[in-house]
Amino acid sequence: MEGRRPSWELTSVRNAARLLKEFSRTDRELGVSELARRLDLATSTVHRLLATLAAERLVERAPGGYRLGIALFDLGASVSPHLDLHEAAMPVMATLRHSTGETVQLAVLDGMESVYIDRLESPHTVRIFSRVGTRLPAATTSTGKALLAALAPDELDRRLARWTPQRHTPFTIVDEPTLRTRLREIAERGWAENREESRVGVVSVGAPVRGADGDVIASLSVAAPTDRAAPATLRRIRVAVVEAAAVVSRRLGAPPRG
Repeated sequence: MEGRRPSWELTSVRNAARLLKEFSRTDRELGVSELARRLDLATSTVHRLLATLAAERLVERAPGGYRLGIALFDLGASVSPHLDLHEAAMPVMATLRHSTGETVQLAVLDGMESVYIDRLESPHTVRIFSRVGTRLPAATTSTGKALLAALAPDELDRRLARWTPQRHTPFTIVDEPTLRTRLREIAERGWAENREESRVGVVSVGAPVRGADGDVIASLSVAAPTDRAAPATLRRIRVAVVEAAAVVSRRLGAPPRG
């Protein structure tokens, strides 16, 4: 009979797919009642669907109800492995900003400077103002240290030979042995941090982004004022940044890392 669905179709799976498709560029956040109305489902059913999808990180809670989760971008990586850096990073950066509520930045390395090529500001009133194109000493930023830590030893030696450190805050690293020690630690753990090293009152966490050949080509970071960066909050941000950088890498076609 025309219109009848196959007997093997799982209604719950179909409803979950329909729910996810309701989110779009114009409807980034949707509430339970609105989703129930659009899908013609009971609110209790929508609640159960959202709870299941949230457990799998396909959606997440938001001020306006729910929004798509970062795991969806991970899935998308398998079907779009040849995007350029901007295309691959921006959707993930938007999700990262929503999930952390803080400023998200993408940077590349130029000599011993970290150059910010994409940036999404925090929605908070108190923000960390800067702009795309800003250059900061790589040794003072989480993005820069993540990039320096990925350099081959001979390339790092070459760049450090021309390094002229300047103390921007009382916490800035200005001696080469300490910087080398920090970079080794960063290379081992896979993320970097900046604790008021470039600007007093600002902290950040950064992680490397890899291209299709597996080499580090950029780094992604979240920056926040210290009064919004309690230890537990920083741990949560760190996990989110590392995961987001890995998703961007996979969207660029980077091979899996063991």
